[in-house]
Amino acid sequence: MAKYPLLQDLDLKGRRVFVRVDFNVPLKDASVTDKNRIEAALPTIQYILEQGGRCILGSHLGRPEGQRNPKYSLEPVGSALSELLNKDVVLADDCVGDGPRTLAQRLRPGEVMLLENLRFHKGEEENSTEFIQKLNELTDVYVSDAFGTLHRAHASTAGLARIAPYAGIGLLVQKELQYLEPLRENPPRPFMLVMGGAKVFDKIALIDHFLDKIDALVIGGAMAYAFLKSGNSPIGKSLCDDKQVALAGRILKSIAVRNIRLILPLDHVIAASMTATETKTTVDVNIPEGMAAFDIGPKTVAAIETALEKIETVFWNGPMGVFEQPAFAKGTFELARIIGASGAKKLAGGGDVAAAIGQSGSGDKFDFISTGGGATLEYLEGKNLPGLKALEILERGVQ
Repeated sequence: MAKYPLLQDLDLKGRRVFVRVDFNVPLKDASVTDKNRIEAALPTIQYILEQGGRCILGSHLGRPEGQRNPKYSLEPVGSALSELLNKDVVLADDCVGDGPRTLAQRLRPGEVMLLENLRFHKGEEENSTEFIQKLNELTDVYVSDAFGTLHRAHASTAGLARIAPYAGIGLLVQKELQYLEPLRENPPRPFMLVMGGAKVFDKIALIDHFLDKIDALVIGGAMAYAFLKSGNSPIGKSLCDDKQVALAGRILKSIAVRNIRLILPLDHVIAASMTATETKTTVDVNIPEGMAAFDIGPKTVAAIETALEKIETVFWNGPMGVFEQPAFAKGTFELARIIGASGAKKLAGGGDVAAAIGQSGSGDKFDFISTGGGATLEYLEGKNLPGLKALEILERGVQ
């Protein structure tokens, strides 16, 4: 992290500190149903308040497409944040303009203001100069603490970071880099990569990056069926795109020339459809015609558990099945349990897998669960994230 300025090195006292947070949280009936991302931002917010800063929080929520939409208002988030901080939070009715600017000027040291959804303005996603300048009117110090958005070259993540008088990375981003940078560059081995989810397209760059660093590769979820079909195993009517089969075949060839242990599903939980009430577990890898697989079976879980005995580091991205449905959740939850119980250093990333680990009750067994989804994958792939690039010390002209 030496190449980025840190929050702790900034003079915050009395200053308006614009913090880009990631409060893109799920809502139901105008209430936050999962506060994990808000809780993850609390250390940075509390540090700023302790230092006498005037804390101004900016975030997006959902995809309002540059239009004001009450469905995506951050008002429920402000209420949840107020409860967590046990103090009032000033809610702005916009994120730029006369109203927020006046509120920011009146904000006193130790107080918090939450701006309305940044994506209510097209300039946010367009990274427009005009919108960046309007955000800068609220900013004495800029703090980047939304790791999950750093792969987006948006106004609040990259544009403002470049022009703010003073800038640094917050405690959440620092924690992400503390765990993910060593994993990306030189993971302690033996290293197991566990990949799930639906699309090979989304994961192929990460697998490619780690091919010379991994000792075991586990592939589950819907993406596994492309690998099984590539190996001529019958997959019934399981979700599979033929284009992904070709990608899977390429990965299998790359694995074959390396000494990597590959674990694909050995058995499956199957049903006629995702909403079917009757499910079965196959005795082997083969999926009958007319049936589809929606979870891994016990033999697969046992094989992964055995492989984990010799693993020093494991990174998990993507669920093993449709865990949102109770009938197809056991494989993912069991995987969370066995990884959590292993002696390996345990890291995970991605919104779905983070939710699954939390629901499994094994969240406290993991060393680190990243708050990012696409940002985590792109960072681990070796990409230079725009939000981080904008804060590099030499890039900003700071020696």
